[in-house]
Amino acid sequence: MNASDSAQLADPARASFESLTADATAGADLNLDVILDVSVALSLEVGRARIPIRNLLQLNQGSVVELERAAGEPLDVFVNGTLIAQGEVVVVNDRFGVRLTDVVSPAERIKRLR
Repeated sequence: MNASDSAQLADPARASFESLTADATAGADLNLDVILDVSVALSLEVGRARIPIRNLLQLNQGSVVELERAAGEPLDVFVNGTLIAQGEVVVVNDRFGVRLTDVVSPAERIKRLR
């Protein structure tokens, strides 16, 4: 395959990507229905701790690990690893839940995705 053959193969792909980008940036025809059923990973972070492997290997049932966050501070709520909100633990029908107390603005969430 020579350089002109590879250029001919690359042109159709580039044209199709350019048209997709132009459609996506139009905004008026943006239909979010296609992604509304996509599953994402939601996780809550109570706090973090850094400990040496030596101490990690000594942990057993009943061990206490001190976290960097103080008691009463809000939890961080992440979707696919991106912070989207903070909240507090609640109990609903004998199950744990989280009440969102501060939600990151949509504009800020989009910035953090990039």
